[in-house]
Amino acid sequence: MSDLSQIDIELSNRFYLHLSAINSDVTPKKSQILWQDIAVRYDERQRAYHNAQHIQQLFSQFEQVKHQLSEPHIIALAIYYHDVIYEPTRSDNELKSAEFAVEILEPYLNAEQCQYIYALIMMTASHQLNNEMGSDKNSDAAYLLDMDLSVLGMPYSEYEQYAKAVREEYVHVTDKNYQKGRTHVLNQLLAHPTLYMTNYYRSRLEAQARDNIKREINSLLCSQLNK
Repeated sequence: MSDLSQIDIELSNRFYLHLSAINSDVTPKKSQILWQDIAVRYDERQRAYHNAQHIQQLFSQFEQVKHQLSEPHIIALAIYYHDVIYEPTRSDNELKSAEFAVEILEPYLNAEQCQYIYALIMMTASHQLNNEMGSDKNSDAAYLLDMDLSVLGMPYSEYEQYAKAVREEYVHVTDKNYQKGRTHVLNQLLAHPTLYMTNYYRSRLEAQARDNIKREINSLLCSQLNK
């Protein structure tokens, strides 16, 4: 069995676990239909990073922090749907993903739960807590945002694969423009007092993430000089 098919099975089973924990009327068959609708999207050809492996990586983080979460099943569903719509040439992917999630989940969740998932997905656009969610830096929302950025704090060999995958998704952008835009984004990240909100992620990944980002910036600058 390939790694990809194994990931598909694991994510499918996990999806049913979390959705049925919220709504016990959900059947395995219905859950599988919903999952396949997600899976086919994460398998789209324009995705090199925002794919099923990314969702799997987030769930490896989720397993480490789920005991800290007030509503782990809601956070899990937000993970599944946060990048379900992804087109690198567009700037409204989070909005479209949030709208899609609500449309699909409305028959199974109550209005408050749908609104919460919508807000969580929208926050992944800015990686900032919105005012309605308050400013608790150790809230469920903060953990979700930190999980989404956890790749920044991985060992550099893993970070480097992430950076290459992101570049592949922006194949439509010239090297010069990509280097300029990516360097700007990375410098903006470094300008934040902290990259991670929660104590858990800040203590574990902050230093490595900053080092990784600086190394990527240096690599981009060297590429520019060698052109």
